Amino acid sequence: MFRQQVNELDWGHAMAQSRPSVQGVGRSLLSTLRMYVRRPSKLPQSTDLYQHRVTLLDGGELDLASLRGRPTLIVNTASKCGFTPQYEGLQRLHERFSDRGLQVLGSPSADFADQEYDDADEIGAFCQQNYGVSFPLTERTSVRADPSPLWSDLARQPNSGPPAWNFTKYLVDADGRLIKRWSTRTKPEDPEIVSAIQAALPG
Repeated sequence: MFRQQVNELDWGHAMAQSRPSVQGVGRSLLSTLRMYVRRPSKLPQSTDLYQHRVTLLDGGELDLASLRGRPTLIVNTASKCGFTPQYEGLQRLHERFSDRGLQVLGSPSADFADQEYDDADEIGAFCQQNYGVSFPLTERTSVRADPSPLWSDLARQPNSGPPAWNFTKYLVDADGRLIKRWSTRTKPEDPEIVSAIQAALPG
């Protein structure tokens, strides 16, 4: 698993794309590397991911059961990463398919090299002002270091795994079952993702 994730990410490319602050870089990278050693146990069969509740960036709660009947693209995001412009593609997917039932859900996280703001207002302002993000975001969440219940379950699904870096993408079907996971370097509007979304949309 460790070798697969390192190959998937390409560390040289990822760090060239990153913009961490100079202070604390060594500590952040060491913490990130330690996460790759831990391997979550796999579930024998897929489970219902819509059984979870998450806290949103504005402090409200989203019961994922309310999304049942619609597919959801769940993505771990970060504001200070070289891949942060992928917010643009996620917003376009939201605008293109939300009327047909797609939900996009972002989870800001600092797990990878501490590339997220601490304050919820800062995160929200950054995403709205720079990328016009209008899809829901959770509160700042651990997605791998000490993953929330949702992110723990996403990683443990058959044919899945934990995020290898920011902007790992998970498409969940209308019944709450994982369809597929895509790596950071697969852009949101990649034809494979768009085709999978279209196939998952209700009638």
